Amino acid sequence: MAEAERIIGTPDDTPEAKRPGQRPGARSGPGEPSGADGTTAGTDGTASAAPEAAEASPRAGAQPAPDAAGPERPRRGRRIAVLFSVAAFAYALDLVSKLLVVAKLEHHAPVRVVGDWLQLEAIRNSGAAFSFGEAYTVIFTVIAAAVIVVIVRLARKLYSLPWAIALGLLLGGALGNLTDRIFRSPGVFKGAVVDFISPKHFAVFNLADSAIVCGGILIVLLSFRGLDPDGTVHKD
Repeated sequence: MAEAERIIGTPDDTPEAKRPGQRPGARSGPGEPSGADGTTAGTDGTASAAPEAAEASPRAGAQPAPDAAGPERPRRGRRIAVLFSVAAFAYALDLVSKLLVVAKLEHHAPVRVVGDWLQLEAIRNSGAAFSFGEAYTVIFTVIAAAVIVVIVRLARKLYSLPWAIALGLLLGGALGNLTDRIFRSPGVFKGAVVDFISPKHFAVFNLADSAIVCGGILIVLLSFRGLDPDGTVHKD
């Protein structure tokens, strides 16, 4: 009997079946690592990653997802900067030209630039652009102020560079003529605008009028192309 037990062996001496990834003699329980690489044996005998591996930190160099609105903010900021830069340039150019005209040309003979086709002649205009509607000075002053307010409010939705340039021209021109209507004689909101560019067979105008017309033409072209101030393009 003793000889048979020595050959067959007792239950305590029976080696456990080796499992995949388990070292000989190692015992594995639920949630306990059974392999040298820190994996645990599942109920189906396959190895699964330890809980610590699932909570591992992100790989080196991984970047968080950017904010969807992030790129739009600086883009809109640049467009607004273009709008006000164009407006400031147009306004400054108009203001300086009018100061020079009043100082050098007013009460003097017209200066010929291109024969009789183009002259510089200082006149005071109480009407709208190109000397139209001289009996409605106050109305045109209110309209100019309203245009400025609308442009400033529209700038909050501005994402288009061409629209920024067009609105900048309108804003600069409107500010230029509005400055004359507020500060020049005969009185506040009734002031006469200084005009000095006199083409043959055409009304006399100034640089502010030119900026307004150029901005308006650009807006019409953008509208025909279906480009909106927010940068979207639509086709009717």
